[in-house]
Amino acid sequence: MKSKKINPRLLGFLLLLLMAAGTGIYYGITSGNREPVVVEGYVGGEKIGFIEDPEIQEILEEKYGIRMDYSKAGSLDMGTLNQEGKDYLFPSSQTALEYYREEWGEPRKSEIILNTPIVLYTHRMVADALAEKGIMEEADGVYYMDMEQMAQTIMEGTSWAEVGLPQLYGDVSIDTTDPVKSNSGNMFAGLLANALNGGQTVSEGQLSQVLPALTDIFARLGYMETSSADLFSQFLKMGVGAKPIIAGYESQLLEFSVEKPEDFAAIKDDIIMVYPSPTVWSTHVYIALTENGEMAVQGLLDPQVQELAWKNHGFRTNVYLAGSEAGTFQVEGLASDITRVMSMPDYGTMKQIIDSLQ
Repeated sequence: MKSKKINPRLLGFLLLLLMAAGTGIYYGITSGNREPVVVEGYVGGEKIGFIEDPEIQEILEEKYGIRMDYSKAGSLDMGTLNQEGKDYLFPSSQTALEYYREEWGEPRKSEIILNTPIVLYTHRMVADALAEKGIMEEADGVYYMDMEQMAQTIMEGTSWAEVGLPQLYGDVSIDTTDPVKSNSGNMFAGLLANALNGGQTVSEGQLSQVLPALTDIFARLGYMETSSADLFSQFLKMGVGAKPIIAGYESQLLEFSVEKPEDFAAIKDDIIMVYPSPTVWSTHVYIALTENGEMAVQGLLDPQVQELAWKNHGFRTNVYLAGSEAGTFQVEGLASDITRVMSMPDYGTMKQIIDSLQ
């Protein structure tokens, strides 16, 4: 009986399949043993919990082959710090990106990764007193601050005693980070400038009308932290006498409630989250400086990472998803949707505001 010959073309095809399978198996086995690429950069303090999240680190290493390392820095400071050996910057606003462009030119790549609105944090006794004066209101369980009224109250040098809080020393004020170095302070300065401009987004041509009052308000604050994370920590530790109201990010209290549930349980009846009416969005933009830095973009936008950014750290990566899942957190007064919003002044206007507050 004659044996059948194998078609040479078929044999070649089978050999190619075997080689491809072998290569795939080899890389599948060895990829898990390869060291991830370490990307170094500057990160705003409010995102350190996000960067250090073990679940997020695991996704970035296993799926994208990267490990993120960081140094903490203020968002605006990042544009002037030494860039040598840095693969990325991760500030908290588009203003910081424009500031970088002015100093260094167009980055290799930039992408908005996270969002969170600017909020105010205060204590129940302060909230009650300001509500009594009509400066704050509660609607559907959410507290809102009338920013025009509050700006006027601060500008007039109204004392805490005059708003019904004689136990607090000095005049009504809102503590913030240094607007020249940190994004939360910078954005609050823009928000306050809008309030002083009759609730309208201030332009360069209108700045002369609001800058004297704005610079006076910030001059009264004295020393200001350069990190929103440090300011928030001090607010929680020092009590109502030291810091009656601060400006920060919505994500900070949400993350605190998840990461330190026992500590949150001890303070949740006293700490009130207040939405400025209107507020502004803080867009946390990732700026890739090198090829390695660019590798992290896809990983940070991974759907699992984005979901963890909301559930573990309170960043609104998808506003509609976040709005339907506000009950994820045990934080009273969390707005399902952010509706009372206005635009920040443009970069040219913000640059003049920053320069005036130096």
